[in-house]
Amino acid sequence: MLTVKLDTGFNIEVDFPISPIYRRLFAYFIDCMVLYFYWWLSGILLEFLTNKQFDQLDWRNVLRILPVLAYYPLLEMLTNGQTVGKKILGIRVITLEGGQASISQYLLRWISRTIDFPTWIFFAIYSGALPWYSSVLAFSGIACSIISNKSQRIGDIIAGTIVIFTRSKASWQDTVFTQVESGYKPRYPQVMQMSDKDLNSLKMIIENVKKNNNHDLAFRISERIKSKLAMQADQDALDFLETLLKDYNYYSTQ
Repeated sequence: MLTVKLDTGFNIEVDFPISPIYRRLFAYFIDCMVLYFYWWLSGILLEFLTNKQFDQLDWRNVLRILPVLAYYPLLEMLTNGQTVGKKILGIRVITLEGGQASISQYLLRWISRTIDFPTWIFFAIYSGALPWYSSVLAFSGIACSIISNKSQRIGDIIAGTIVIFTRSKASWQDTVFTQVESGYKPRYPQVMQMSDKDLNSLKMIIENVKKNNNHDLAFRISERIKSKLAMQADQDALDFLETLLKDYNYYSTQ
């Protein structure tokens, strides 16, 4: 599997496995099925509730289309870079720095779908507005993913994101937020000098260390953070990194 080295923000590169193109296509297919099922079910429910069949131009279709339009950006924002299809296939959107994408990056990826997957081209060809050979443009996103060395579609390049393959199932723990037990006493107030981007990268690094038993990476990251924040710590490297996450969550909720 192809990997990409990303700078985590601590001047240390970490290998992230890039999602194979077939996983992205299967995830896209699943998401299309989810949206189709929603469209079919919502139509049945609205016809039942209003006791009226749909006309071609029906105000109820406006209500139905809004969740379809918001599906990709909203889900990716709420679930840290995943849709239903991405979660099932074990892939996720992250930034080129290895952290969680921002709202603007998710929106850029969403808007760029009109370039990556311009299905409107088929309607234009059918109506005679474009020649038949314009159909190749409908696969521009797939072609870009194949050509790009980081398997990025056009939207990824514009937004500065990549799609990685994660072997562990995604959950709420994939974000910077970490549960802090009652009565917890923080140890490192300097952690608040770190940005959300740093902490998101740190969370992914900890997962990487645990998954690959890469304690050398944990040591290098912990030493880099201590140097950057002028800190001293008597903890094991991995314990130190996990404590930083807990301290950040403690201080940020006070």
